[in-house]
Amino acid sequence: MQTALLQKSCLGQVVRPTLRSNNPLRAPHVRTNAKAGNWLPGSETPSYLEDLPASYGFDPLGLGKTDSSLERFTEAELMNGRWAMLGIAGALGAEVLGFGDWYNAPLWAVNGGSPTWFGVQVPFSLETLLAIEFVAMAGAESLRGAQEDPEKRKYPGGPFDPAGLAKGDSTTAKLKELKNGRLAMVAFIGIVAQHAANGLTPIEALKAHLPSPTTANFATNGVSLPF
Repeated sequence: MQTALLQKSCLGQVVRPTLRSNNPLRAPHVRTNAKAGNWLPGSETPSYLEDLPASYGFDPLGLGKTDSSLERFTEAELMNGRWAMLGIAGALGAEVLGFGDWYNAPLWAVNGGSPTWFGVQVPFSLETLLAIEFVAMAGAESLRGAQEDPEKRKYPGGPFDPAGLAKGDSTTAKLKELKNGRLAMVAFIGIVAQHAANGLTPIEALKAHLPSPTTANFATNGVSLPF
């Protein structure tokens, strides 16, 4: 059968004709693009969330129906995610390096004493630190908030890019930033709730969990579950 389909061209080359199916019942070839699932299986993504990065259709109360509200919420999520990533990195980094934990770090301001930064004494009083932080944050946020372009308020840009991260695919970088920011916000809530439940720092809780994961977890601390 195969040799019968081979034909000789006028140049003596073997020509393989293209075979097309005349079967009308044969399904056409369709290419589809995969999309991330919604937060609730079977639910539909609201139209105003369709084009947002890392959108899983989560808006059960319809808070982002208006353009102004949606823009405000997306900006707030991004800003809080960045602060959460800095907070988690600081809390874990200081404890790993042996400079105390996140809960006891600010107690010097309550109990009296001087602040330290990675074991180095800071030559400023609490009042001076607060004044410096207020001026710096007020200036930075005033410049950011004065931008009329919403994208400029979220991604102001600038010359500071020592790792050259802004030179690559910005869409992928923005998606990673948003997802890591969400993870950091959940992690921060977990760290605070964990300390309230058992008084352990993140590293202490991890050391207790790894040798005995079935007996040292959120379900066994006597607080997280009501039974």
